[in-house]
Amino acid sequence: MRTKILGVLFNNISPEEACDTAISFLERGTPAVIFTPNPEMVMLARKDAGFKHILNSADLVIPDGIGIVYASRFTDGPITQRVPGIDLLTDIFDNIRNSGRSIYLLGAAPGVTDTAAEKLTASFPGLKIAGNYHGYFKDEDDAGIISKINDAQPDILLVGLGFPRQERWIYKHKDIINTKIMIGVGGSFDVFSGKVTRAPKIFQKMGLEWLFRLIRQPSRIWRQRVLVKFAFIILFNKLWRRVH
Repeated sequence: MRTKILGVLFNNISPEEACDTAISFLERGTPAVIFTPNPEMVMLARKDAGFKHILNSADLVIPDGIGIVYASRFTDGPITQRVPGIDLLTDIFDNIRNSGRSIYLLGAAPGVTDTAAEKLTASFPGLKIAGNYHGYFKDEDDAGIISKINDAQPDILLVGLGFPRQERWIYKHKDIINTKIMIGVGGSFDVFSGKVTRAPKIFQKMGLEWLFRLIRQPSRIWRQRVLVKFAFIILFNKLWRRVH
């Protein structure tokens, strides 16, 4: 079942179901794509039809952001639970360690994925890292990077280039990359490496990780304006349907 929010289709599933679905993709004959849109991404998709098409073309689109869950309550298919992308990743890691399945880390600043790989193998004994490469590359470097990935033959490719670059990169190259699953992971490598501290559990449970980041980085206030606009548009659309 999918819930549409401002044109973006989300899978209405629990974190456990999201992980089970992702693991099932490992047995498919064709590569699967997983995206984790938050309100900022939905707002971009609202004005960028190409980006909306890319999001909706994914095999699994999870609601990463409490704003998505709240917005869904104004639709005919309320989403019951938020599925944080970083939690989905750790669930996947826990499921595939000691299985021989491997992951490849693509993105973040130089050196970050090296540290992230070291810490992930320490946190998830038996997790196989097929390789890693930073995200500071140009379009003309794509062929060489894809060659490295294909040589490594990872089961799962994690792409942390930030949105919308990572989604567009995956969509453009998904048919020529030798992997089973491709996931847009945003800034997860910074968290896994320890470069960025994730919000305390209480913030996570309350869906207030955005507030924790804002407290730590006040400069993000300019990015948060889009969340206010998102909320107003959702409310307006709901009231408009009621009137009309």
